Amino acid sequence: MKPIEFPEQNVIFAKDQPEYQPLPAHKDELGIVTTCWELSPEERQILISNGKIYLQLMTFNQPLQPVSLHVLNPIEQPEETSTNN
Repeated sequence: MKPIEFPEQNVIFAKDQPEYQPLPAHKDELGIVTTCWELSPEERQILISNGKIYLQLMTFNQPLQPVSLHVLNPIEQPEETSTNN
């Protein structure tokens, strides 16, 4: 799975940090950051087979921030398309 550019992006995190992969994102006025990820053909088959997505966050032992996973672009879609955790 890799982060990809998308039409609404307005920032690239870690662009000048070679130790990290650049992360294209959209950041709005409330601080909500949206990224878009593309699955490889193999990952697509696994997802179809098991129906699961795992989210791993590096918190560095700080409080966990709220997260939300989507299958449709949340910048364009209403709230009911999200899975809130």
